[in-house]
Amino acid sequence: MVSLLLALAAAGAYVAGGVFMKESAGLTRWPPALGVFACFVAGSALQAVSMRDSDMSANYVIVLGLEAALALALGAVVLGEPVSWTKLAGVGLVVAGVAILRVV
Repeated sequence: MVSLLLALAAAGAYVAGGVFMKESAGLTRWPPALGVFACFVAGSALQAVSMRDSDMSANYVIVLGLEAALALALGAVVLGEPVSWTKLAGVGLVVAGVAILRVV
């Protein structure tokens, strides 16, 4: 359970880094550019710790699946990006895959 919470935190850090990446305008704006690197370092550290008690393959897919769902949500809420049924279906399939891996 702890590794799953750490994986969720890692995914959150990666997605926050993605928002900073978008806001950095190709790393030309310094404050958000520094946020990119800080979030990615934090995400990597959280994921490394979460891998202590889980398989690497399952952990990567779990983080990527959570990251996809969070990126869709934050893209819509923070960046005002459109959400379509195809995007929701795609993220739903990824999340279903993550759930299957978690059970196996």
